[in-house]
Amino acid sequence: MSVCILHGPGAEQSVIERTFKAVEAHKVEAWEADRDGPLTAITTRLKGTTLIVTLGGDGTFLAGGRLAAPRGIHVLGVNLGRLGFLTEIEADDVENGIARFFKGEFRVEERNVLQASLTRDGKNIARAIGLNEAVINRTGEARMLRVEIEVGGQAVGVIDADGAMVATATGSTAYALASGGPILEPTLRDLVLVPLNPFALTVRPIVFPPGQDIKLAVSRGPADLRIDGGRRGRAVQAGDILRCGSLARRLKVVRFSPPESFYQRLAEKLGWGRPLVPLK
Repeated sequence: MSVCILHGPGAEQSVIERTFKAVEAHKVEAWEADRDGPLTAITTRLKGTTLIVTLGGDGTFLAGGRLAAPRGIHVLGVNLGRLGFLTEIEADDVENGIARFFKGEFRVEERNVLQASLTRDGKNIARAIGLNEAVINRTGEARMLRVEIEVGGQAVGVIDADGAMVATATGSTAYALASGGPILEPTLRDLVLVPLNPFALTVRPIVFPPGQDIKLAVSRGPADLRIDGGRRGRAVQAGDILRCGSLARRLKVVRFSPPESFYQRLAEKLGWGRPLVPLK
């Protein structure tokens, strides 16, 4: 048994050292990994790891989630960033949070994970998983994209837009929300398709039920594909096809707060339901 301490670039050394001591106090091995370090150096050590503690913001949590989900590892998010919508505790509470984990005083919140693959001329050229979304967006001075949408083998329609996004329930409160998409309760396995600046006013987001694979065929490009807002995109050209579905395994998020706290987070972190005019 071991615990991976995954930290972002801005994590203070004092917080990392406190986390190490908190884990080792339970006679458990702890090891450190840099979120932006070589991926292979991290994945080779994940065998036997039971918990990933992320030290950073939501971006570090997403990175930890992508490592943890396929391997069935739990994730505990410690917020060192500004927003911390996905993380569970603040840095001051790291010792208490780790102690509660080893005592079993937590619940597991299972979250859907997106699985995306890009094909060209019938060949798979890219495959990735994400917690938030897969986005196809026009590049540079390219004109609007034309995307043909198919769900479960059935044609849904053709849209002209700056791009299109397929998001999970987790991603529904991120880029998808900023692009006019709906908010989904985080444990739902539904996927939401969100057009980006569509030409037609009638083209609106659609929520698809669990088990439905979404196919986006780019008939007019070029475009750029990014997963979870990654720094490096993948070039997409006319004729390429993006297929999105759900990973068989779900992410196991460590929570100490009750399920209803999600709605409290919406209000506190995103300002949802807060009146613009103060109540008298």
